[in-house]
Amino acid sequence: MTNKKSEKDFKLYYSIGEVAKMFNLNDATLRYWEKEFDNIIKPRKTNSGTRLYKKEDIEDIRLIHYLLKEKKLTIAGAKQKLKENKDSAVKNEDIVHKLKGIKGELLLLKEAFDVLQPD
Repeated sequence: MTNKKSEKDFKLYYSIGEVAKMFNLNDATLRYWEKEFDNIIKPRKTNSGTRLYKKEDIEDIRLIHYLLKEKKLTIAGAKQKLKENKDSAVKNEDIVHKLKGIKGELLLLKEAFDVLQPD
């Protein structure tokens, strides 16, 4: 069994468009979140102003996405949650993210099983 890593596993920086696509957001939303959560989201910027996101930046965006889109917190509520207990929010988001991955794998297994089992 070979352990091939995809090109994305070796990628150091992601464009704003790539990151927006990961979360089904538009670029403007990420720029807005960057202003609102300026102490958390800090992409590197080139001399021309192009934003470059590292994996750590993407994890921070994943956390904010979780708080705003899944937990349905307001911007103020998400800021308060992060201020009060960021570690707890990170752990909760990590658990939810892993469970979604497991759910996806289980659904793929179910589809494969359904194909093998004729009605």
